[in-house]
Amino acid sequence: MYKEFFKMIKRNKANNTIVIDGVVGVGKTTLMDLLSEELGYDKFLEPVVDNPILDKFYHDRKRYAFTLQIFFLNRRFKMLKEAAQIKQQTLMDRSIYGDVIFAKLLNYNQEMDDPEFDIYMELLANMLDHIEPPKLMIYLKIDTDRAIERIKARGRDFEQVVEREYWQNLNKEYNEYFSEYNLSPLLVIDAAKYDLVSNESDKKAVVELIKAELNKINQSKK
Repeated sequence: MYKEFFKMIKRNKANNTIVIDGVVGVGKTTLMDLLSEELGYDKFLEPVVDNPILDKFYHDRKRYAFTLQIFFLNRRFKMLKEAAQIKQQTLMDRSIYGDVIFAKLLNYNQEMDDPEFDIYMELLANMLDHIEPPKLMIYLKIDTDRAIERIKARGRDFEQVVEREYWQNLNKEYNEYFSEYNLSPLLVIDAAKYDLVSNESDKKAVVELIKAELNKINQSKK
């Protein structure tokens, strides 16, 4: 499905956004905070703190799946419009492109039924006609068990009720999605190798990886 999804997207000119994506608990916000501090870029957080649906979704996915996906779609589209007004580079925690990963999984599990999924995909396609892909997509890759360890350590109550199978299937979808991703330069980082919370040498190593990739992108445009 993802190959067909990428084929239908217009190849618009890239914007100045660096997107950090990856499965729940992988450390996207931690890396975004680090890059914002090191590089001075404005950041756009994923809308989870002020999200009135997320807690309800994890307790009853079938009831709230479609509502949650529309909520995220709307907020991500709004953030992209706001980021477009900023001339310097910006950072974003997940993107509107990767939102389809969750929708596909929910539809596969019939927690989002087929008519809802069709409506969602039509709305997403219409939005994607009006936005630009990121300058750089960073995929934080991690195994499911390590991701679950981080989810437990984070301690969000609504995430603790989720069964392992859901996280495992979500991680599988992420790997499949990024094996087909071709909208922009992609940097894959093995998140299990780095401690971005307390290890200074790991922090420096990851920042240097990203700086090198950005330099390569900038050089290719000259």
